[in-house]
Amino acid sequence: MKTGVMICGHGSRSQAAVDEFAVLAEKLPALLPDWPVEYGYLEFANPVIRDGLDKLREAGCERILAVPGMLFAAMHAKNDIPTVLNTYAEKHGIEISYGRELGVDPKMIAAAAARIREALASADSDVPLEETCLVVIGRGASDPDANGNVAKVARLLHEGLGFGWCEVGFSGVTFPLVEPCLNHVVKLGYKRVVVFPYFLFTGILIDRIYGFTDRVADRHPEIEFLKAGYLNDHPKVLETFAERVRELDGPSAIPNCGICAYREQVLALESGEHRHISPEDRQHPAFADVPPPTCVLCKYRVEVVGFEGEVGAVQESHHHHVEGQGASAPGSNVADCALCDTFCTGECRLQMGHHHHHGHDHGHDHGHGHHHHHDHDHDHDHGHGHDHGHGHHHHAEYPHAKHPHGPESARRK
Repeated sequence: MKTGVMICGHGSRSQAAVDEFAVLAEKLPALLPDWPVEYGYLEFANPVIRDGLDKLREAGCERILAVPGMLFAAMHAKNDIPTVLNTYAEKHGIEISYGRELGVDPKMIAAAAARIREALASADSDVPLEETCLVVIGRGASDPDANGNVAKVARLLHEGLGFGWCEVGFSGVTFPLVEPCLNHVVKLGYKRVVVFPYFLFTGILIDRIYGFTDRVADRHPEIEFLKAGYLNDHPKVLETFAERVRELDGPSAIPNCGICAYREQVLALESGEHRHISPEDRQHPAFADVPPPTCVLCKYRVEVVGFEGEVGAVQESHHHHVEGQGASAPGSNVADCALCDTFCTGECRLQMGHHHHHGHDHGHDHGHGHHHHHDHDHDHDHGHGHDHGHGHHHHAEYPHAKHPHGPESARRK
């Protein structure tokens, strides 16, 4: 049975982010020489995931090993990508196995440490690590499991490198956001602060992280702020991607049960058909008394504090309306924005009344060389009862959407 590999990226209307992901995907075949490798995006960018799957099928692949091109498993990895894959597999009668996200992995920690060390090496002054505070900024999600993994990565870096202190912040959705986090950090008395975005690629959110860092640094010239680079195509990141693929090749492979087609209750495909769990399915490891490690804190499988109502939620995707639109889509570039000055703060989300993170961050070109594209804040927790005219289903509202150190903090008084 000919096997192919599919890398499922998120996608962005930032062409630079799309280009960086493409470079990473194009480097992977050297680590997976036995299989053809294709890639595609869930939303915004081309090629879309189906395009990559079509190429593999047309090349004669009868089995596809698919992995999410994402750091942690939240809604996109647990719902949206599996829906696309399940629908495609059913339509074309092809076997698709879906693997783990990059996750908390020693190789990923090594890549992160390398980016932090690069920032330290670029510093003009010599400040001991014990007098330096590390700030790790994660993407932020409406899934506490994914947010908790950012905190775990931060602790591993904190302890492994020997920083005096460490704080964790997020670029969106949850709390604390970047500016409230840094406002807290400057009160701790450290001479230097290293801000590290635990992100794969560039984009509007990287601009936002660095922009808020500059804003806080301007208010505190007595503290040295260093902006570390994001992960990008570090060799250890590539090795982790290749490992996630190889995990799927073999009879003993256990998929990431928090995101596979064996979730409890009912799973919905894009076609609207529903698949009930069969007795045979119940033999799957996901239903063992002790679930695989990737399932232990999945809010869709077990009751996690504050998210109890999401156990057994329907698995479906909601990105059809932005699939493959790209940076030239209408509304991607807003020439004049009165809500922000030197970088996109995300305040437009709040002005539009999207308080629970539907998060259309309209791109702004402020004439200073920072060209921002219209990137969603990607949680789409629609608890507000309107469907935007394109058939959105509704997700549970993030329980802390109104937290003063979360999205609401983007408002300028």
